[in-house]
Amino acid sequence: MAYQKGFLHQAGAQPQVVGYVRVSTDHQLENYSIDEQAQRISAYCQAKGWALLQIYTDGGFSGGNTERPALQRMLSAVKASPINAVVVYKLDRLSRSQKDTLMLIEDELLSYDTDFISICENFDTSTPFGRAMIGILSVFAQLEKDQITERFTMGRIGRSKAGYYHGGGFIPFGYTYADGLLAVDEYRAAIVRAIFKGFLDGKSINSIWHEMQAAHGGKWSAAKVRKILTNTNYIGKVKFRGVTYDGVHQPIVSQEDFTLANQLLASSARNTGAGTAPKAPFRAETLLSGLVYCGRCGARYAGAHGFYKCYSRSKTSKRQVLDPACKNDNWRYEDLDHVVLDAVAALLNQPPLLASIWDAQPDEVAPDRNAIQKRLREIDAQLEKLVELYQVSAIPLDRLTRRATALDTEADALRQQLAEGSPIPPGKATATAGDRFLAGFRGAPAEAKRLLIRMLIQKIVLDGNSVRIEWRV
Repeated sequence: MAYQKGFLHQAGAQPQVVGYVRVSTDHQLENYSIDEQAQRISAYCQAKGWALLQIYTDGGFSGGNTERPALQRMLSAVKASPINAVVVYKLDRLSRSQKDTLMLIEDELLSYDTDFISICENFDTSTPFGRAMIGILSVFAQLEKDQITERFTMGRIGRSKAGYYHGGGFIPFGYTYADGLLAVDEYRAAIVRAIFKGFLDGKSINSIWHEMQAAHGGKWSAAKVRKILTNTNYIGKVKFRGVTYDGVHQPIVSQEDFTLANQLLASSARNTGAGTAPKAPFRAETLLSGLVYCGRCGARYAGAHGFYKCYSRSKTSKRQVLDPACKNDNWRYEDLDHVVLDAVAALLNQPPLLASIWDAQPDEVAPDRNAIQKRLREIDAQLEKLVELYQVSAIPLDRLTRRATALDTEADALRQQLAEGSPIPPGKATATAGDRFLAGFRGAPAEAKRLLIRMLIQKIVLDGNSVRIEWRV
């Protein structure tokens, strides 16, 4: 039976219509519940003498866009078979966007000879007045949506200014989020501190994420490590819309370590051309990166184009310039590296001095058993919640399985640490580190050699052709 204009109001054949209902939040469940909307639509169609073929239901979907499964199924049905009208309880159940409302009615319904009926507003598109009212009311629906968004944004800005984390789906690694507050997760906070320490000790981001993956399981990557190193939440800050505020939560790393880490990231990242990724911090050719200082102006030296250069002289970073008139000498990589490596080789023949350096190194200690056990209890609680969620929700099983597998992997890594985490006596730790250094230094990879040099040397001071090494004693 082909559709005819005005068919809804003609006597004789019974119009064929479908209903559509939507709720987006728990609050709406009280005022515009699915059952309430469906009952109103059924009663309306019965009073009109229309055949209600089906009611399409979207539960938990926003009206701010059209990516809703039931809505899309309904539109497909309109295109596939003659449907005289779509009936909703209220206009904003179809959409809260002016653009989407007009698109749905004009392009998806009217173009297939299907009218649109809204019960509360008491109009339908089969009449000229109804078509005019659609445009007017959709403007107010858009206004309401914009006002809600504006109030929500102002609220988040206010919270950020007061120092409270804005919440949302992403919680910074190392914290938990409950009752609107960030709280330190001691176990994960220790991992964050280890990442900063490793980076400041000369390890590359690539090696750090591999270490984290091996030690703690889960999903690690270079991008994740870099995000941790640049996240101001770890120094007690909160950020919203690009503006940073002092937070009320406890910092995990010191301001000094955070600033130094980000200076290293900024100074060592260098674009080599359009579309080329920046080079990793601590490039292999700069063996002494972060250790060399100018004996005349006090500025740092940095590697560039095969030379160690004083920042004050090269002026490659305005923040690092201490004396624009400084003319201290540049040093070729291989020349200064050779001097320092010779000094290290000489040190190996001075057991008393070497022993004092090892004694100054922090002792190796066992992992924090209380923090690990606390994290294991949290994992058990999360696994129990996943089981409950599967029983009462429609979340796909594969999603729950992936999450449970990740938690199990993390738990296994933690239990392994508990099993192998007995403390190492200070004397044994020192001897082990010294033996490893003596046996492997000359043949070590550049990154390992760089790390071992930083364990021995506090600072290298250059004054013309003069090189002064300050050992960690």
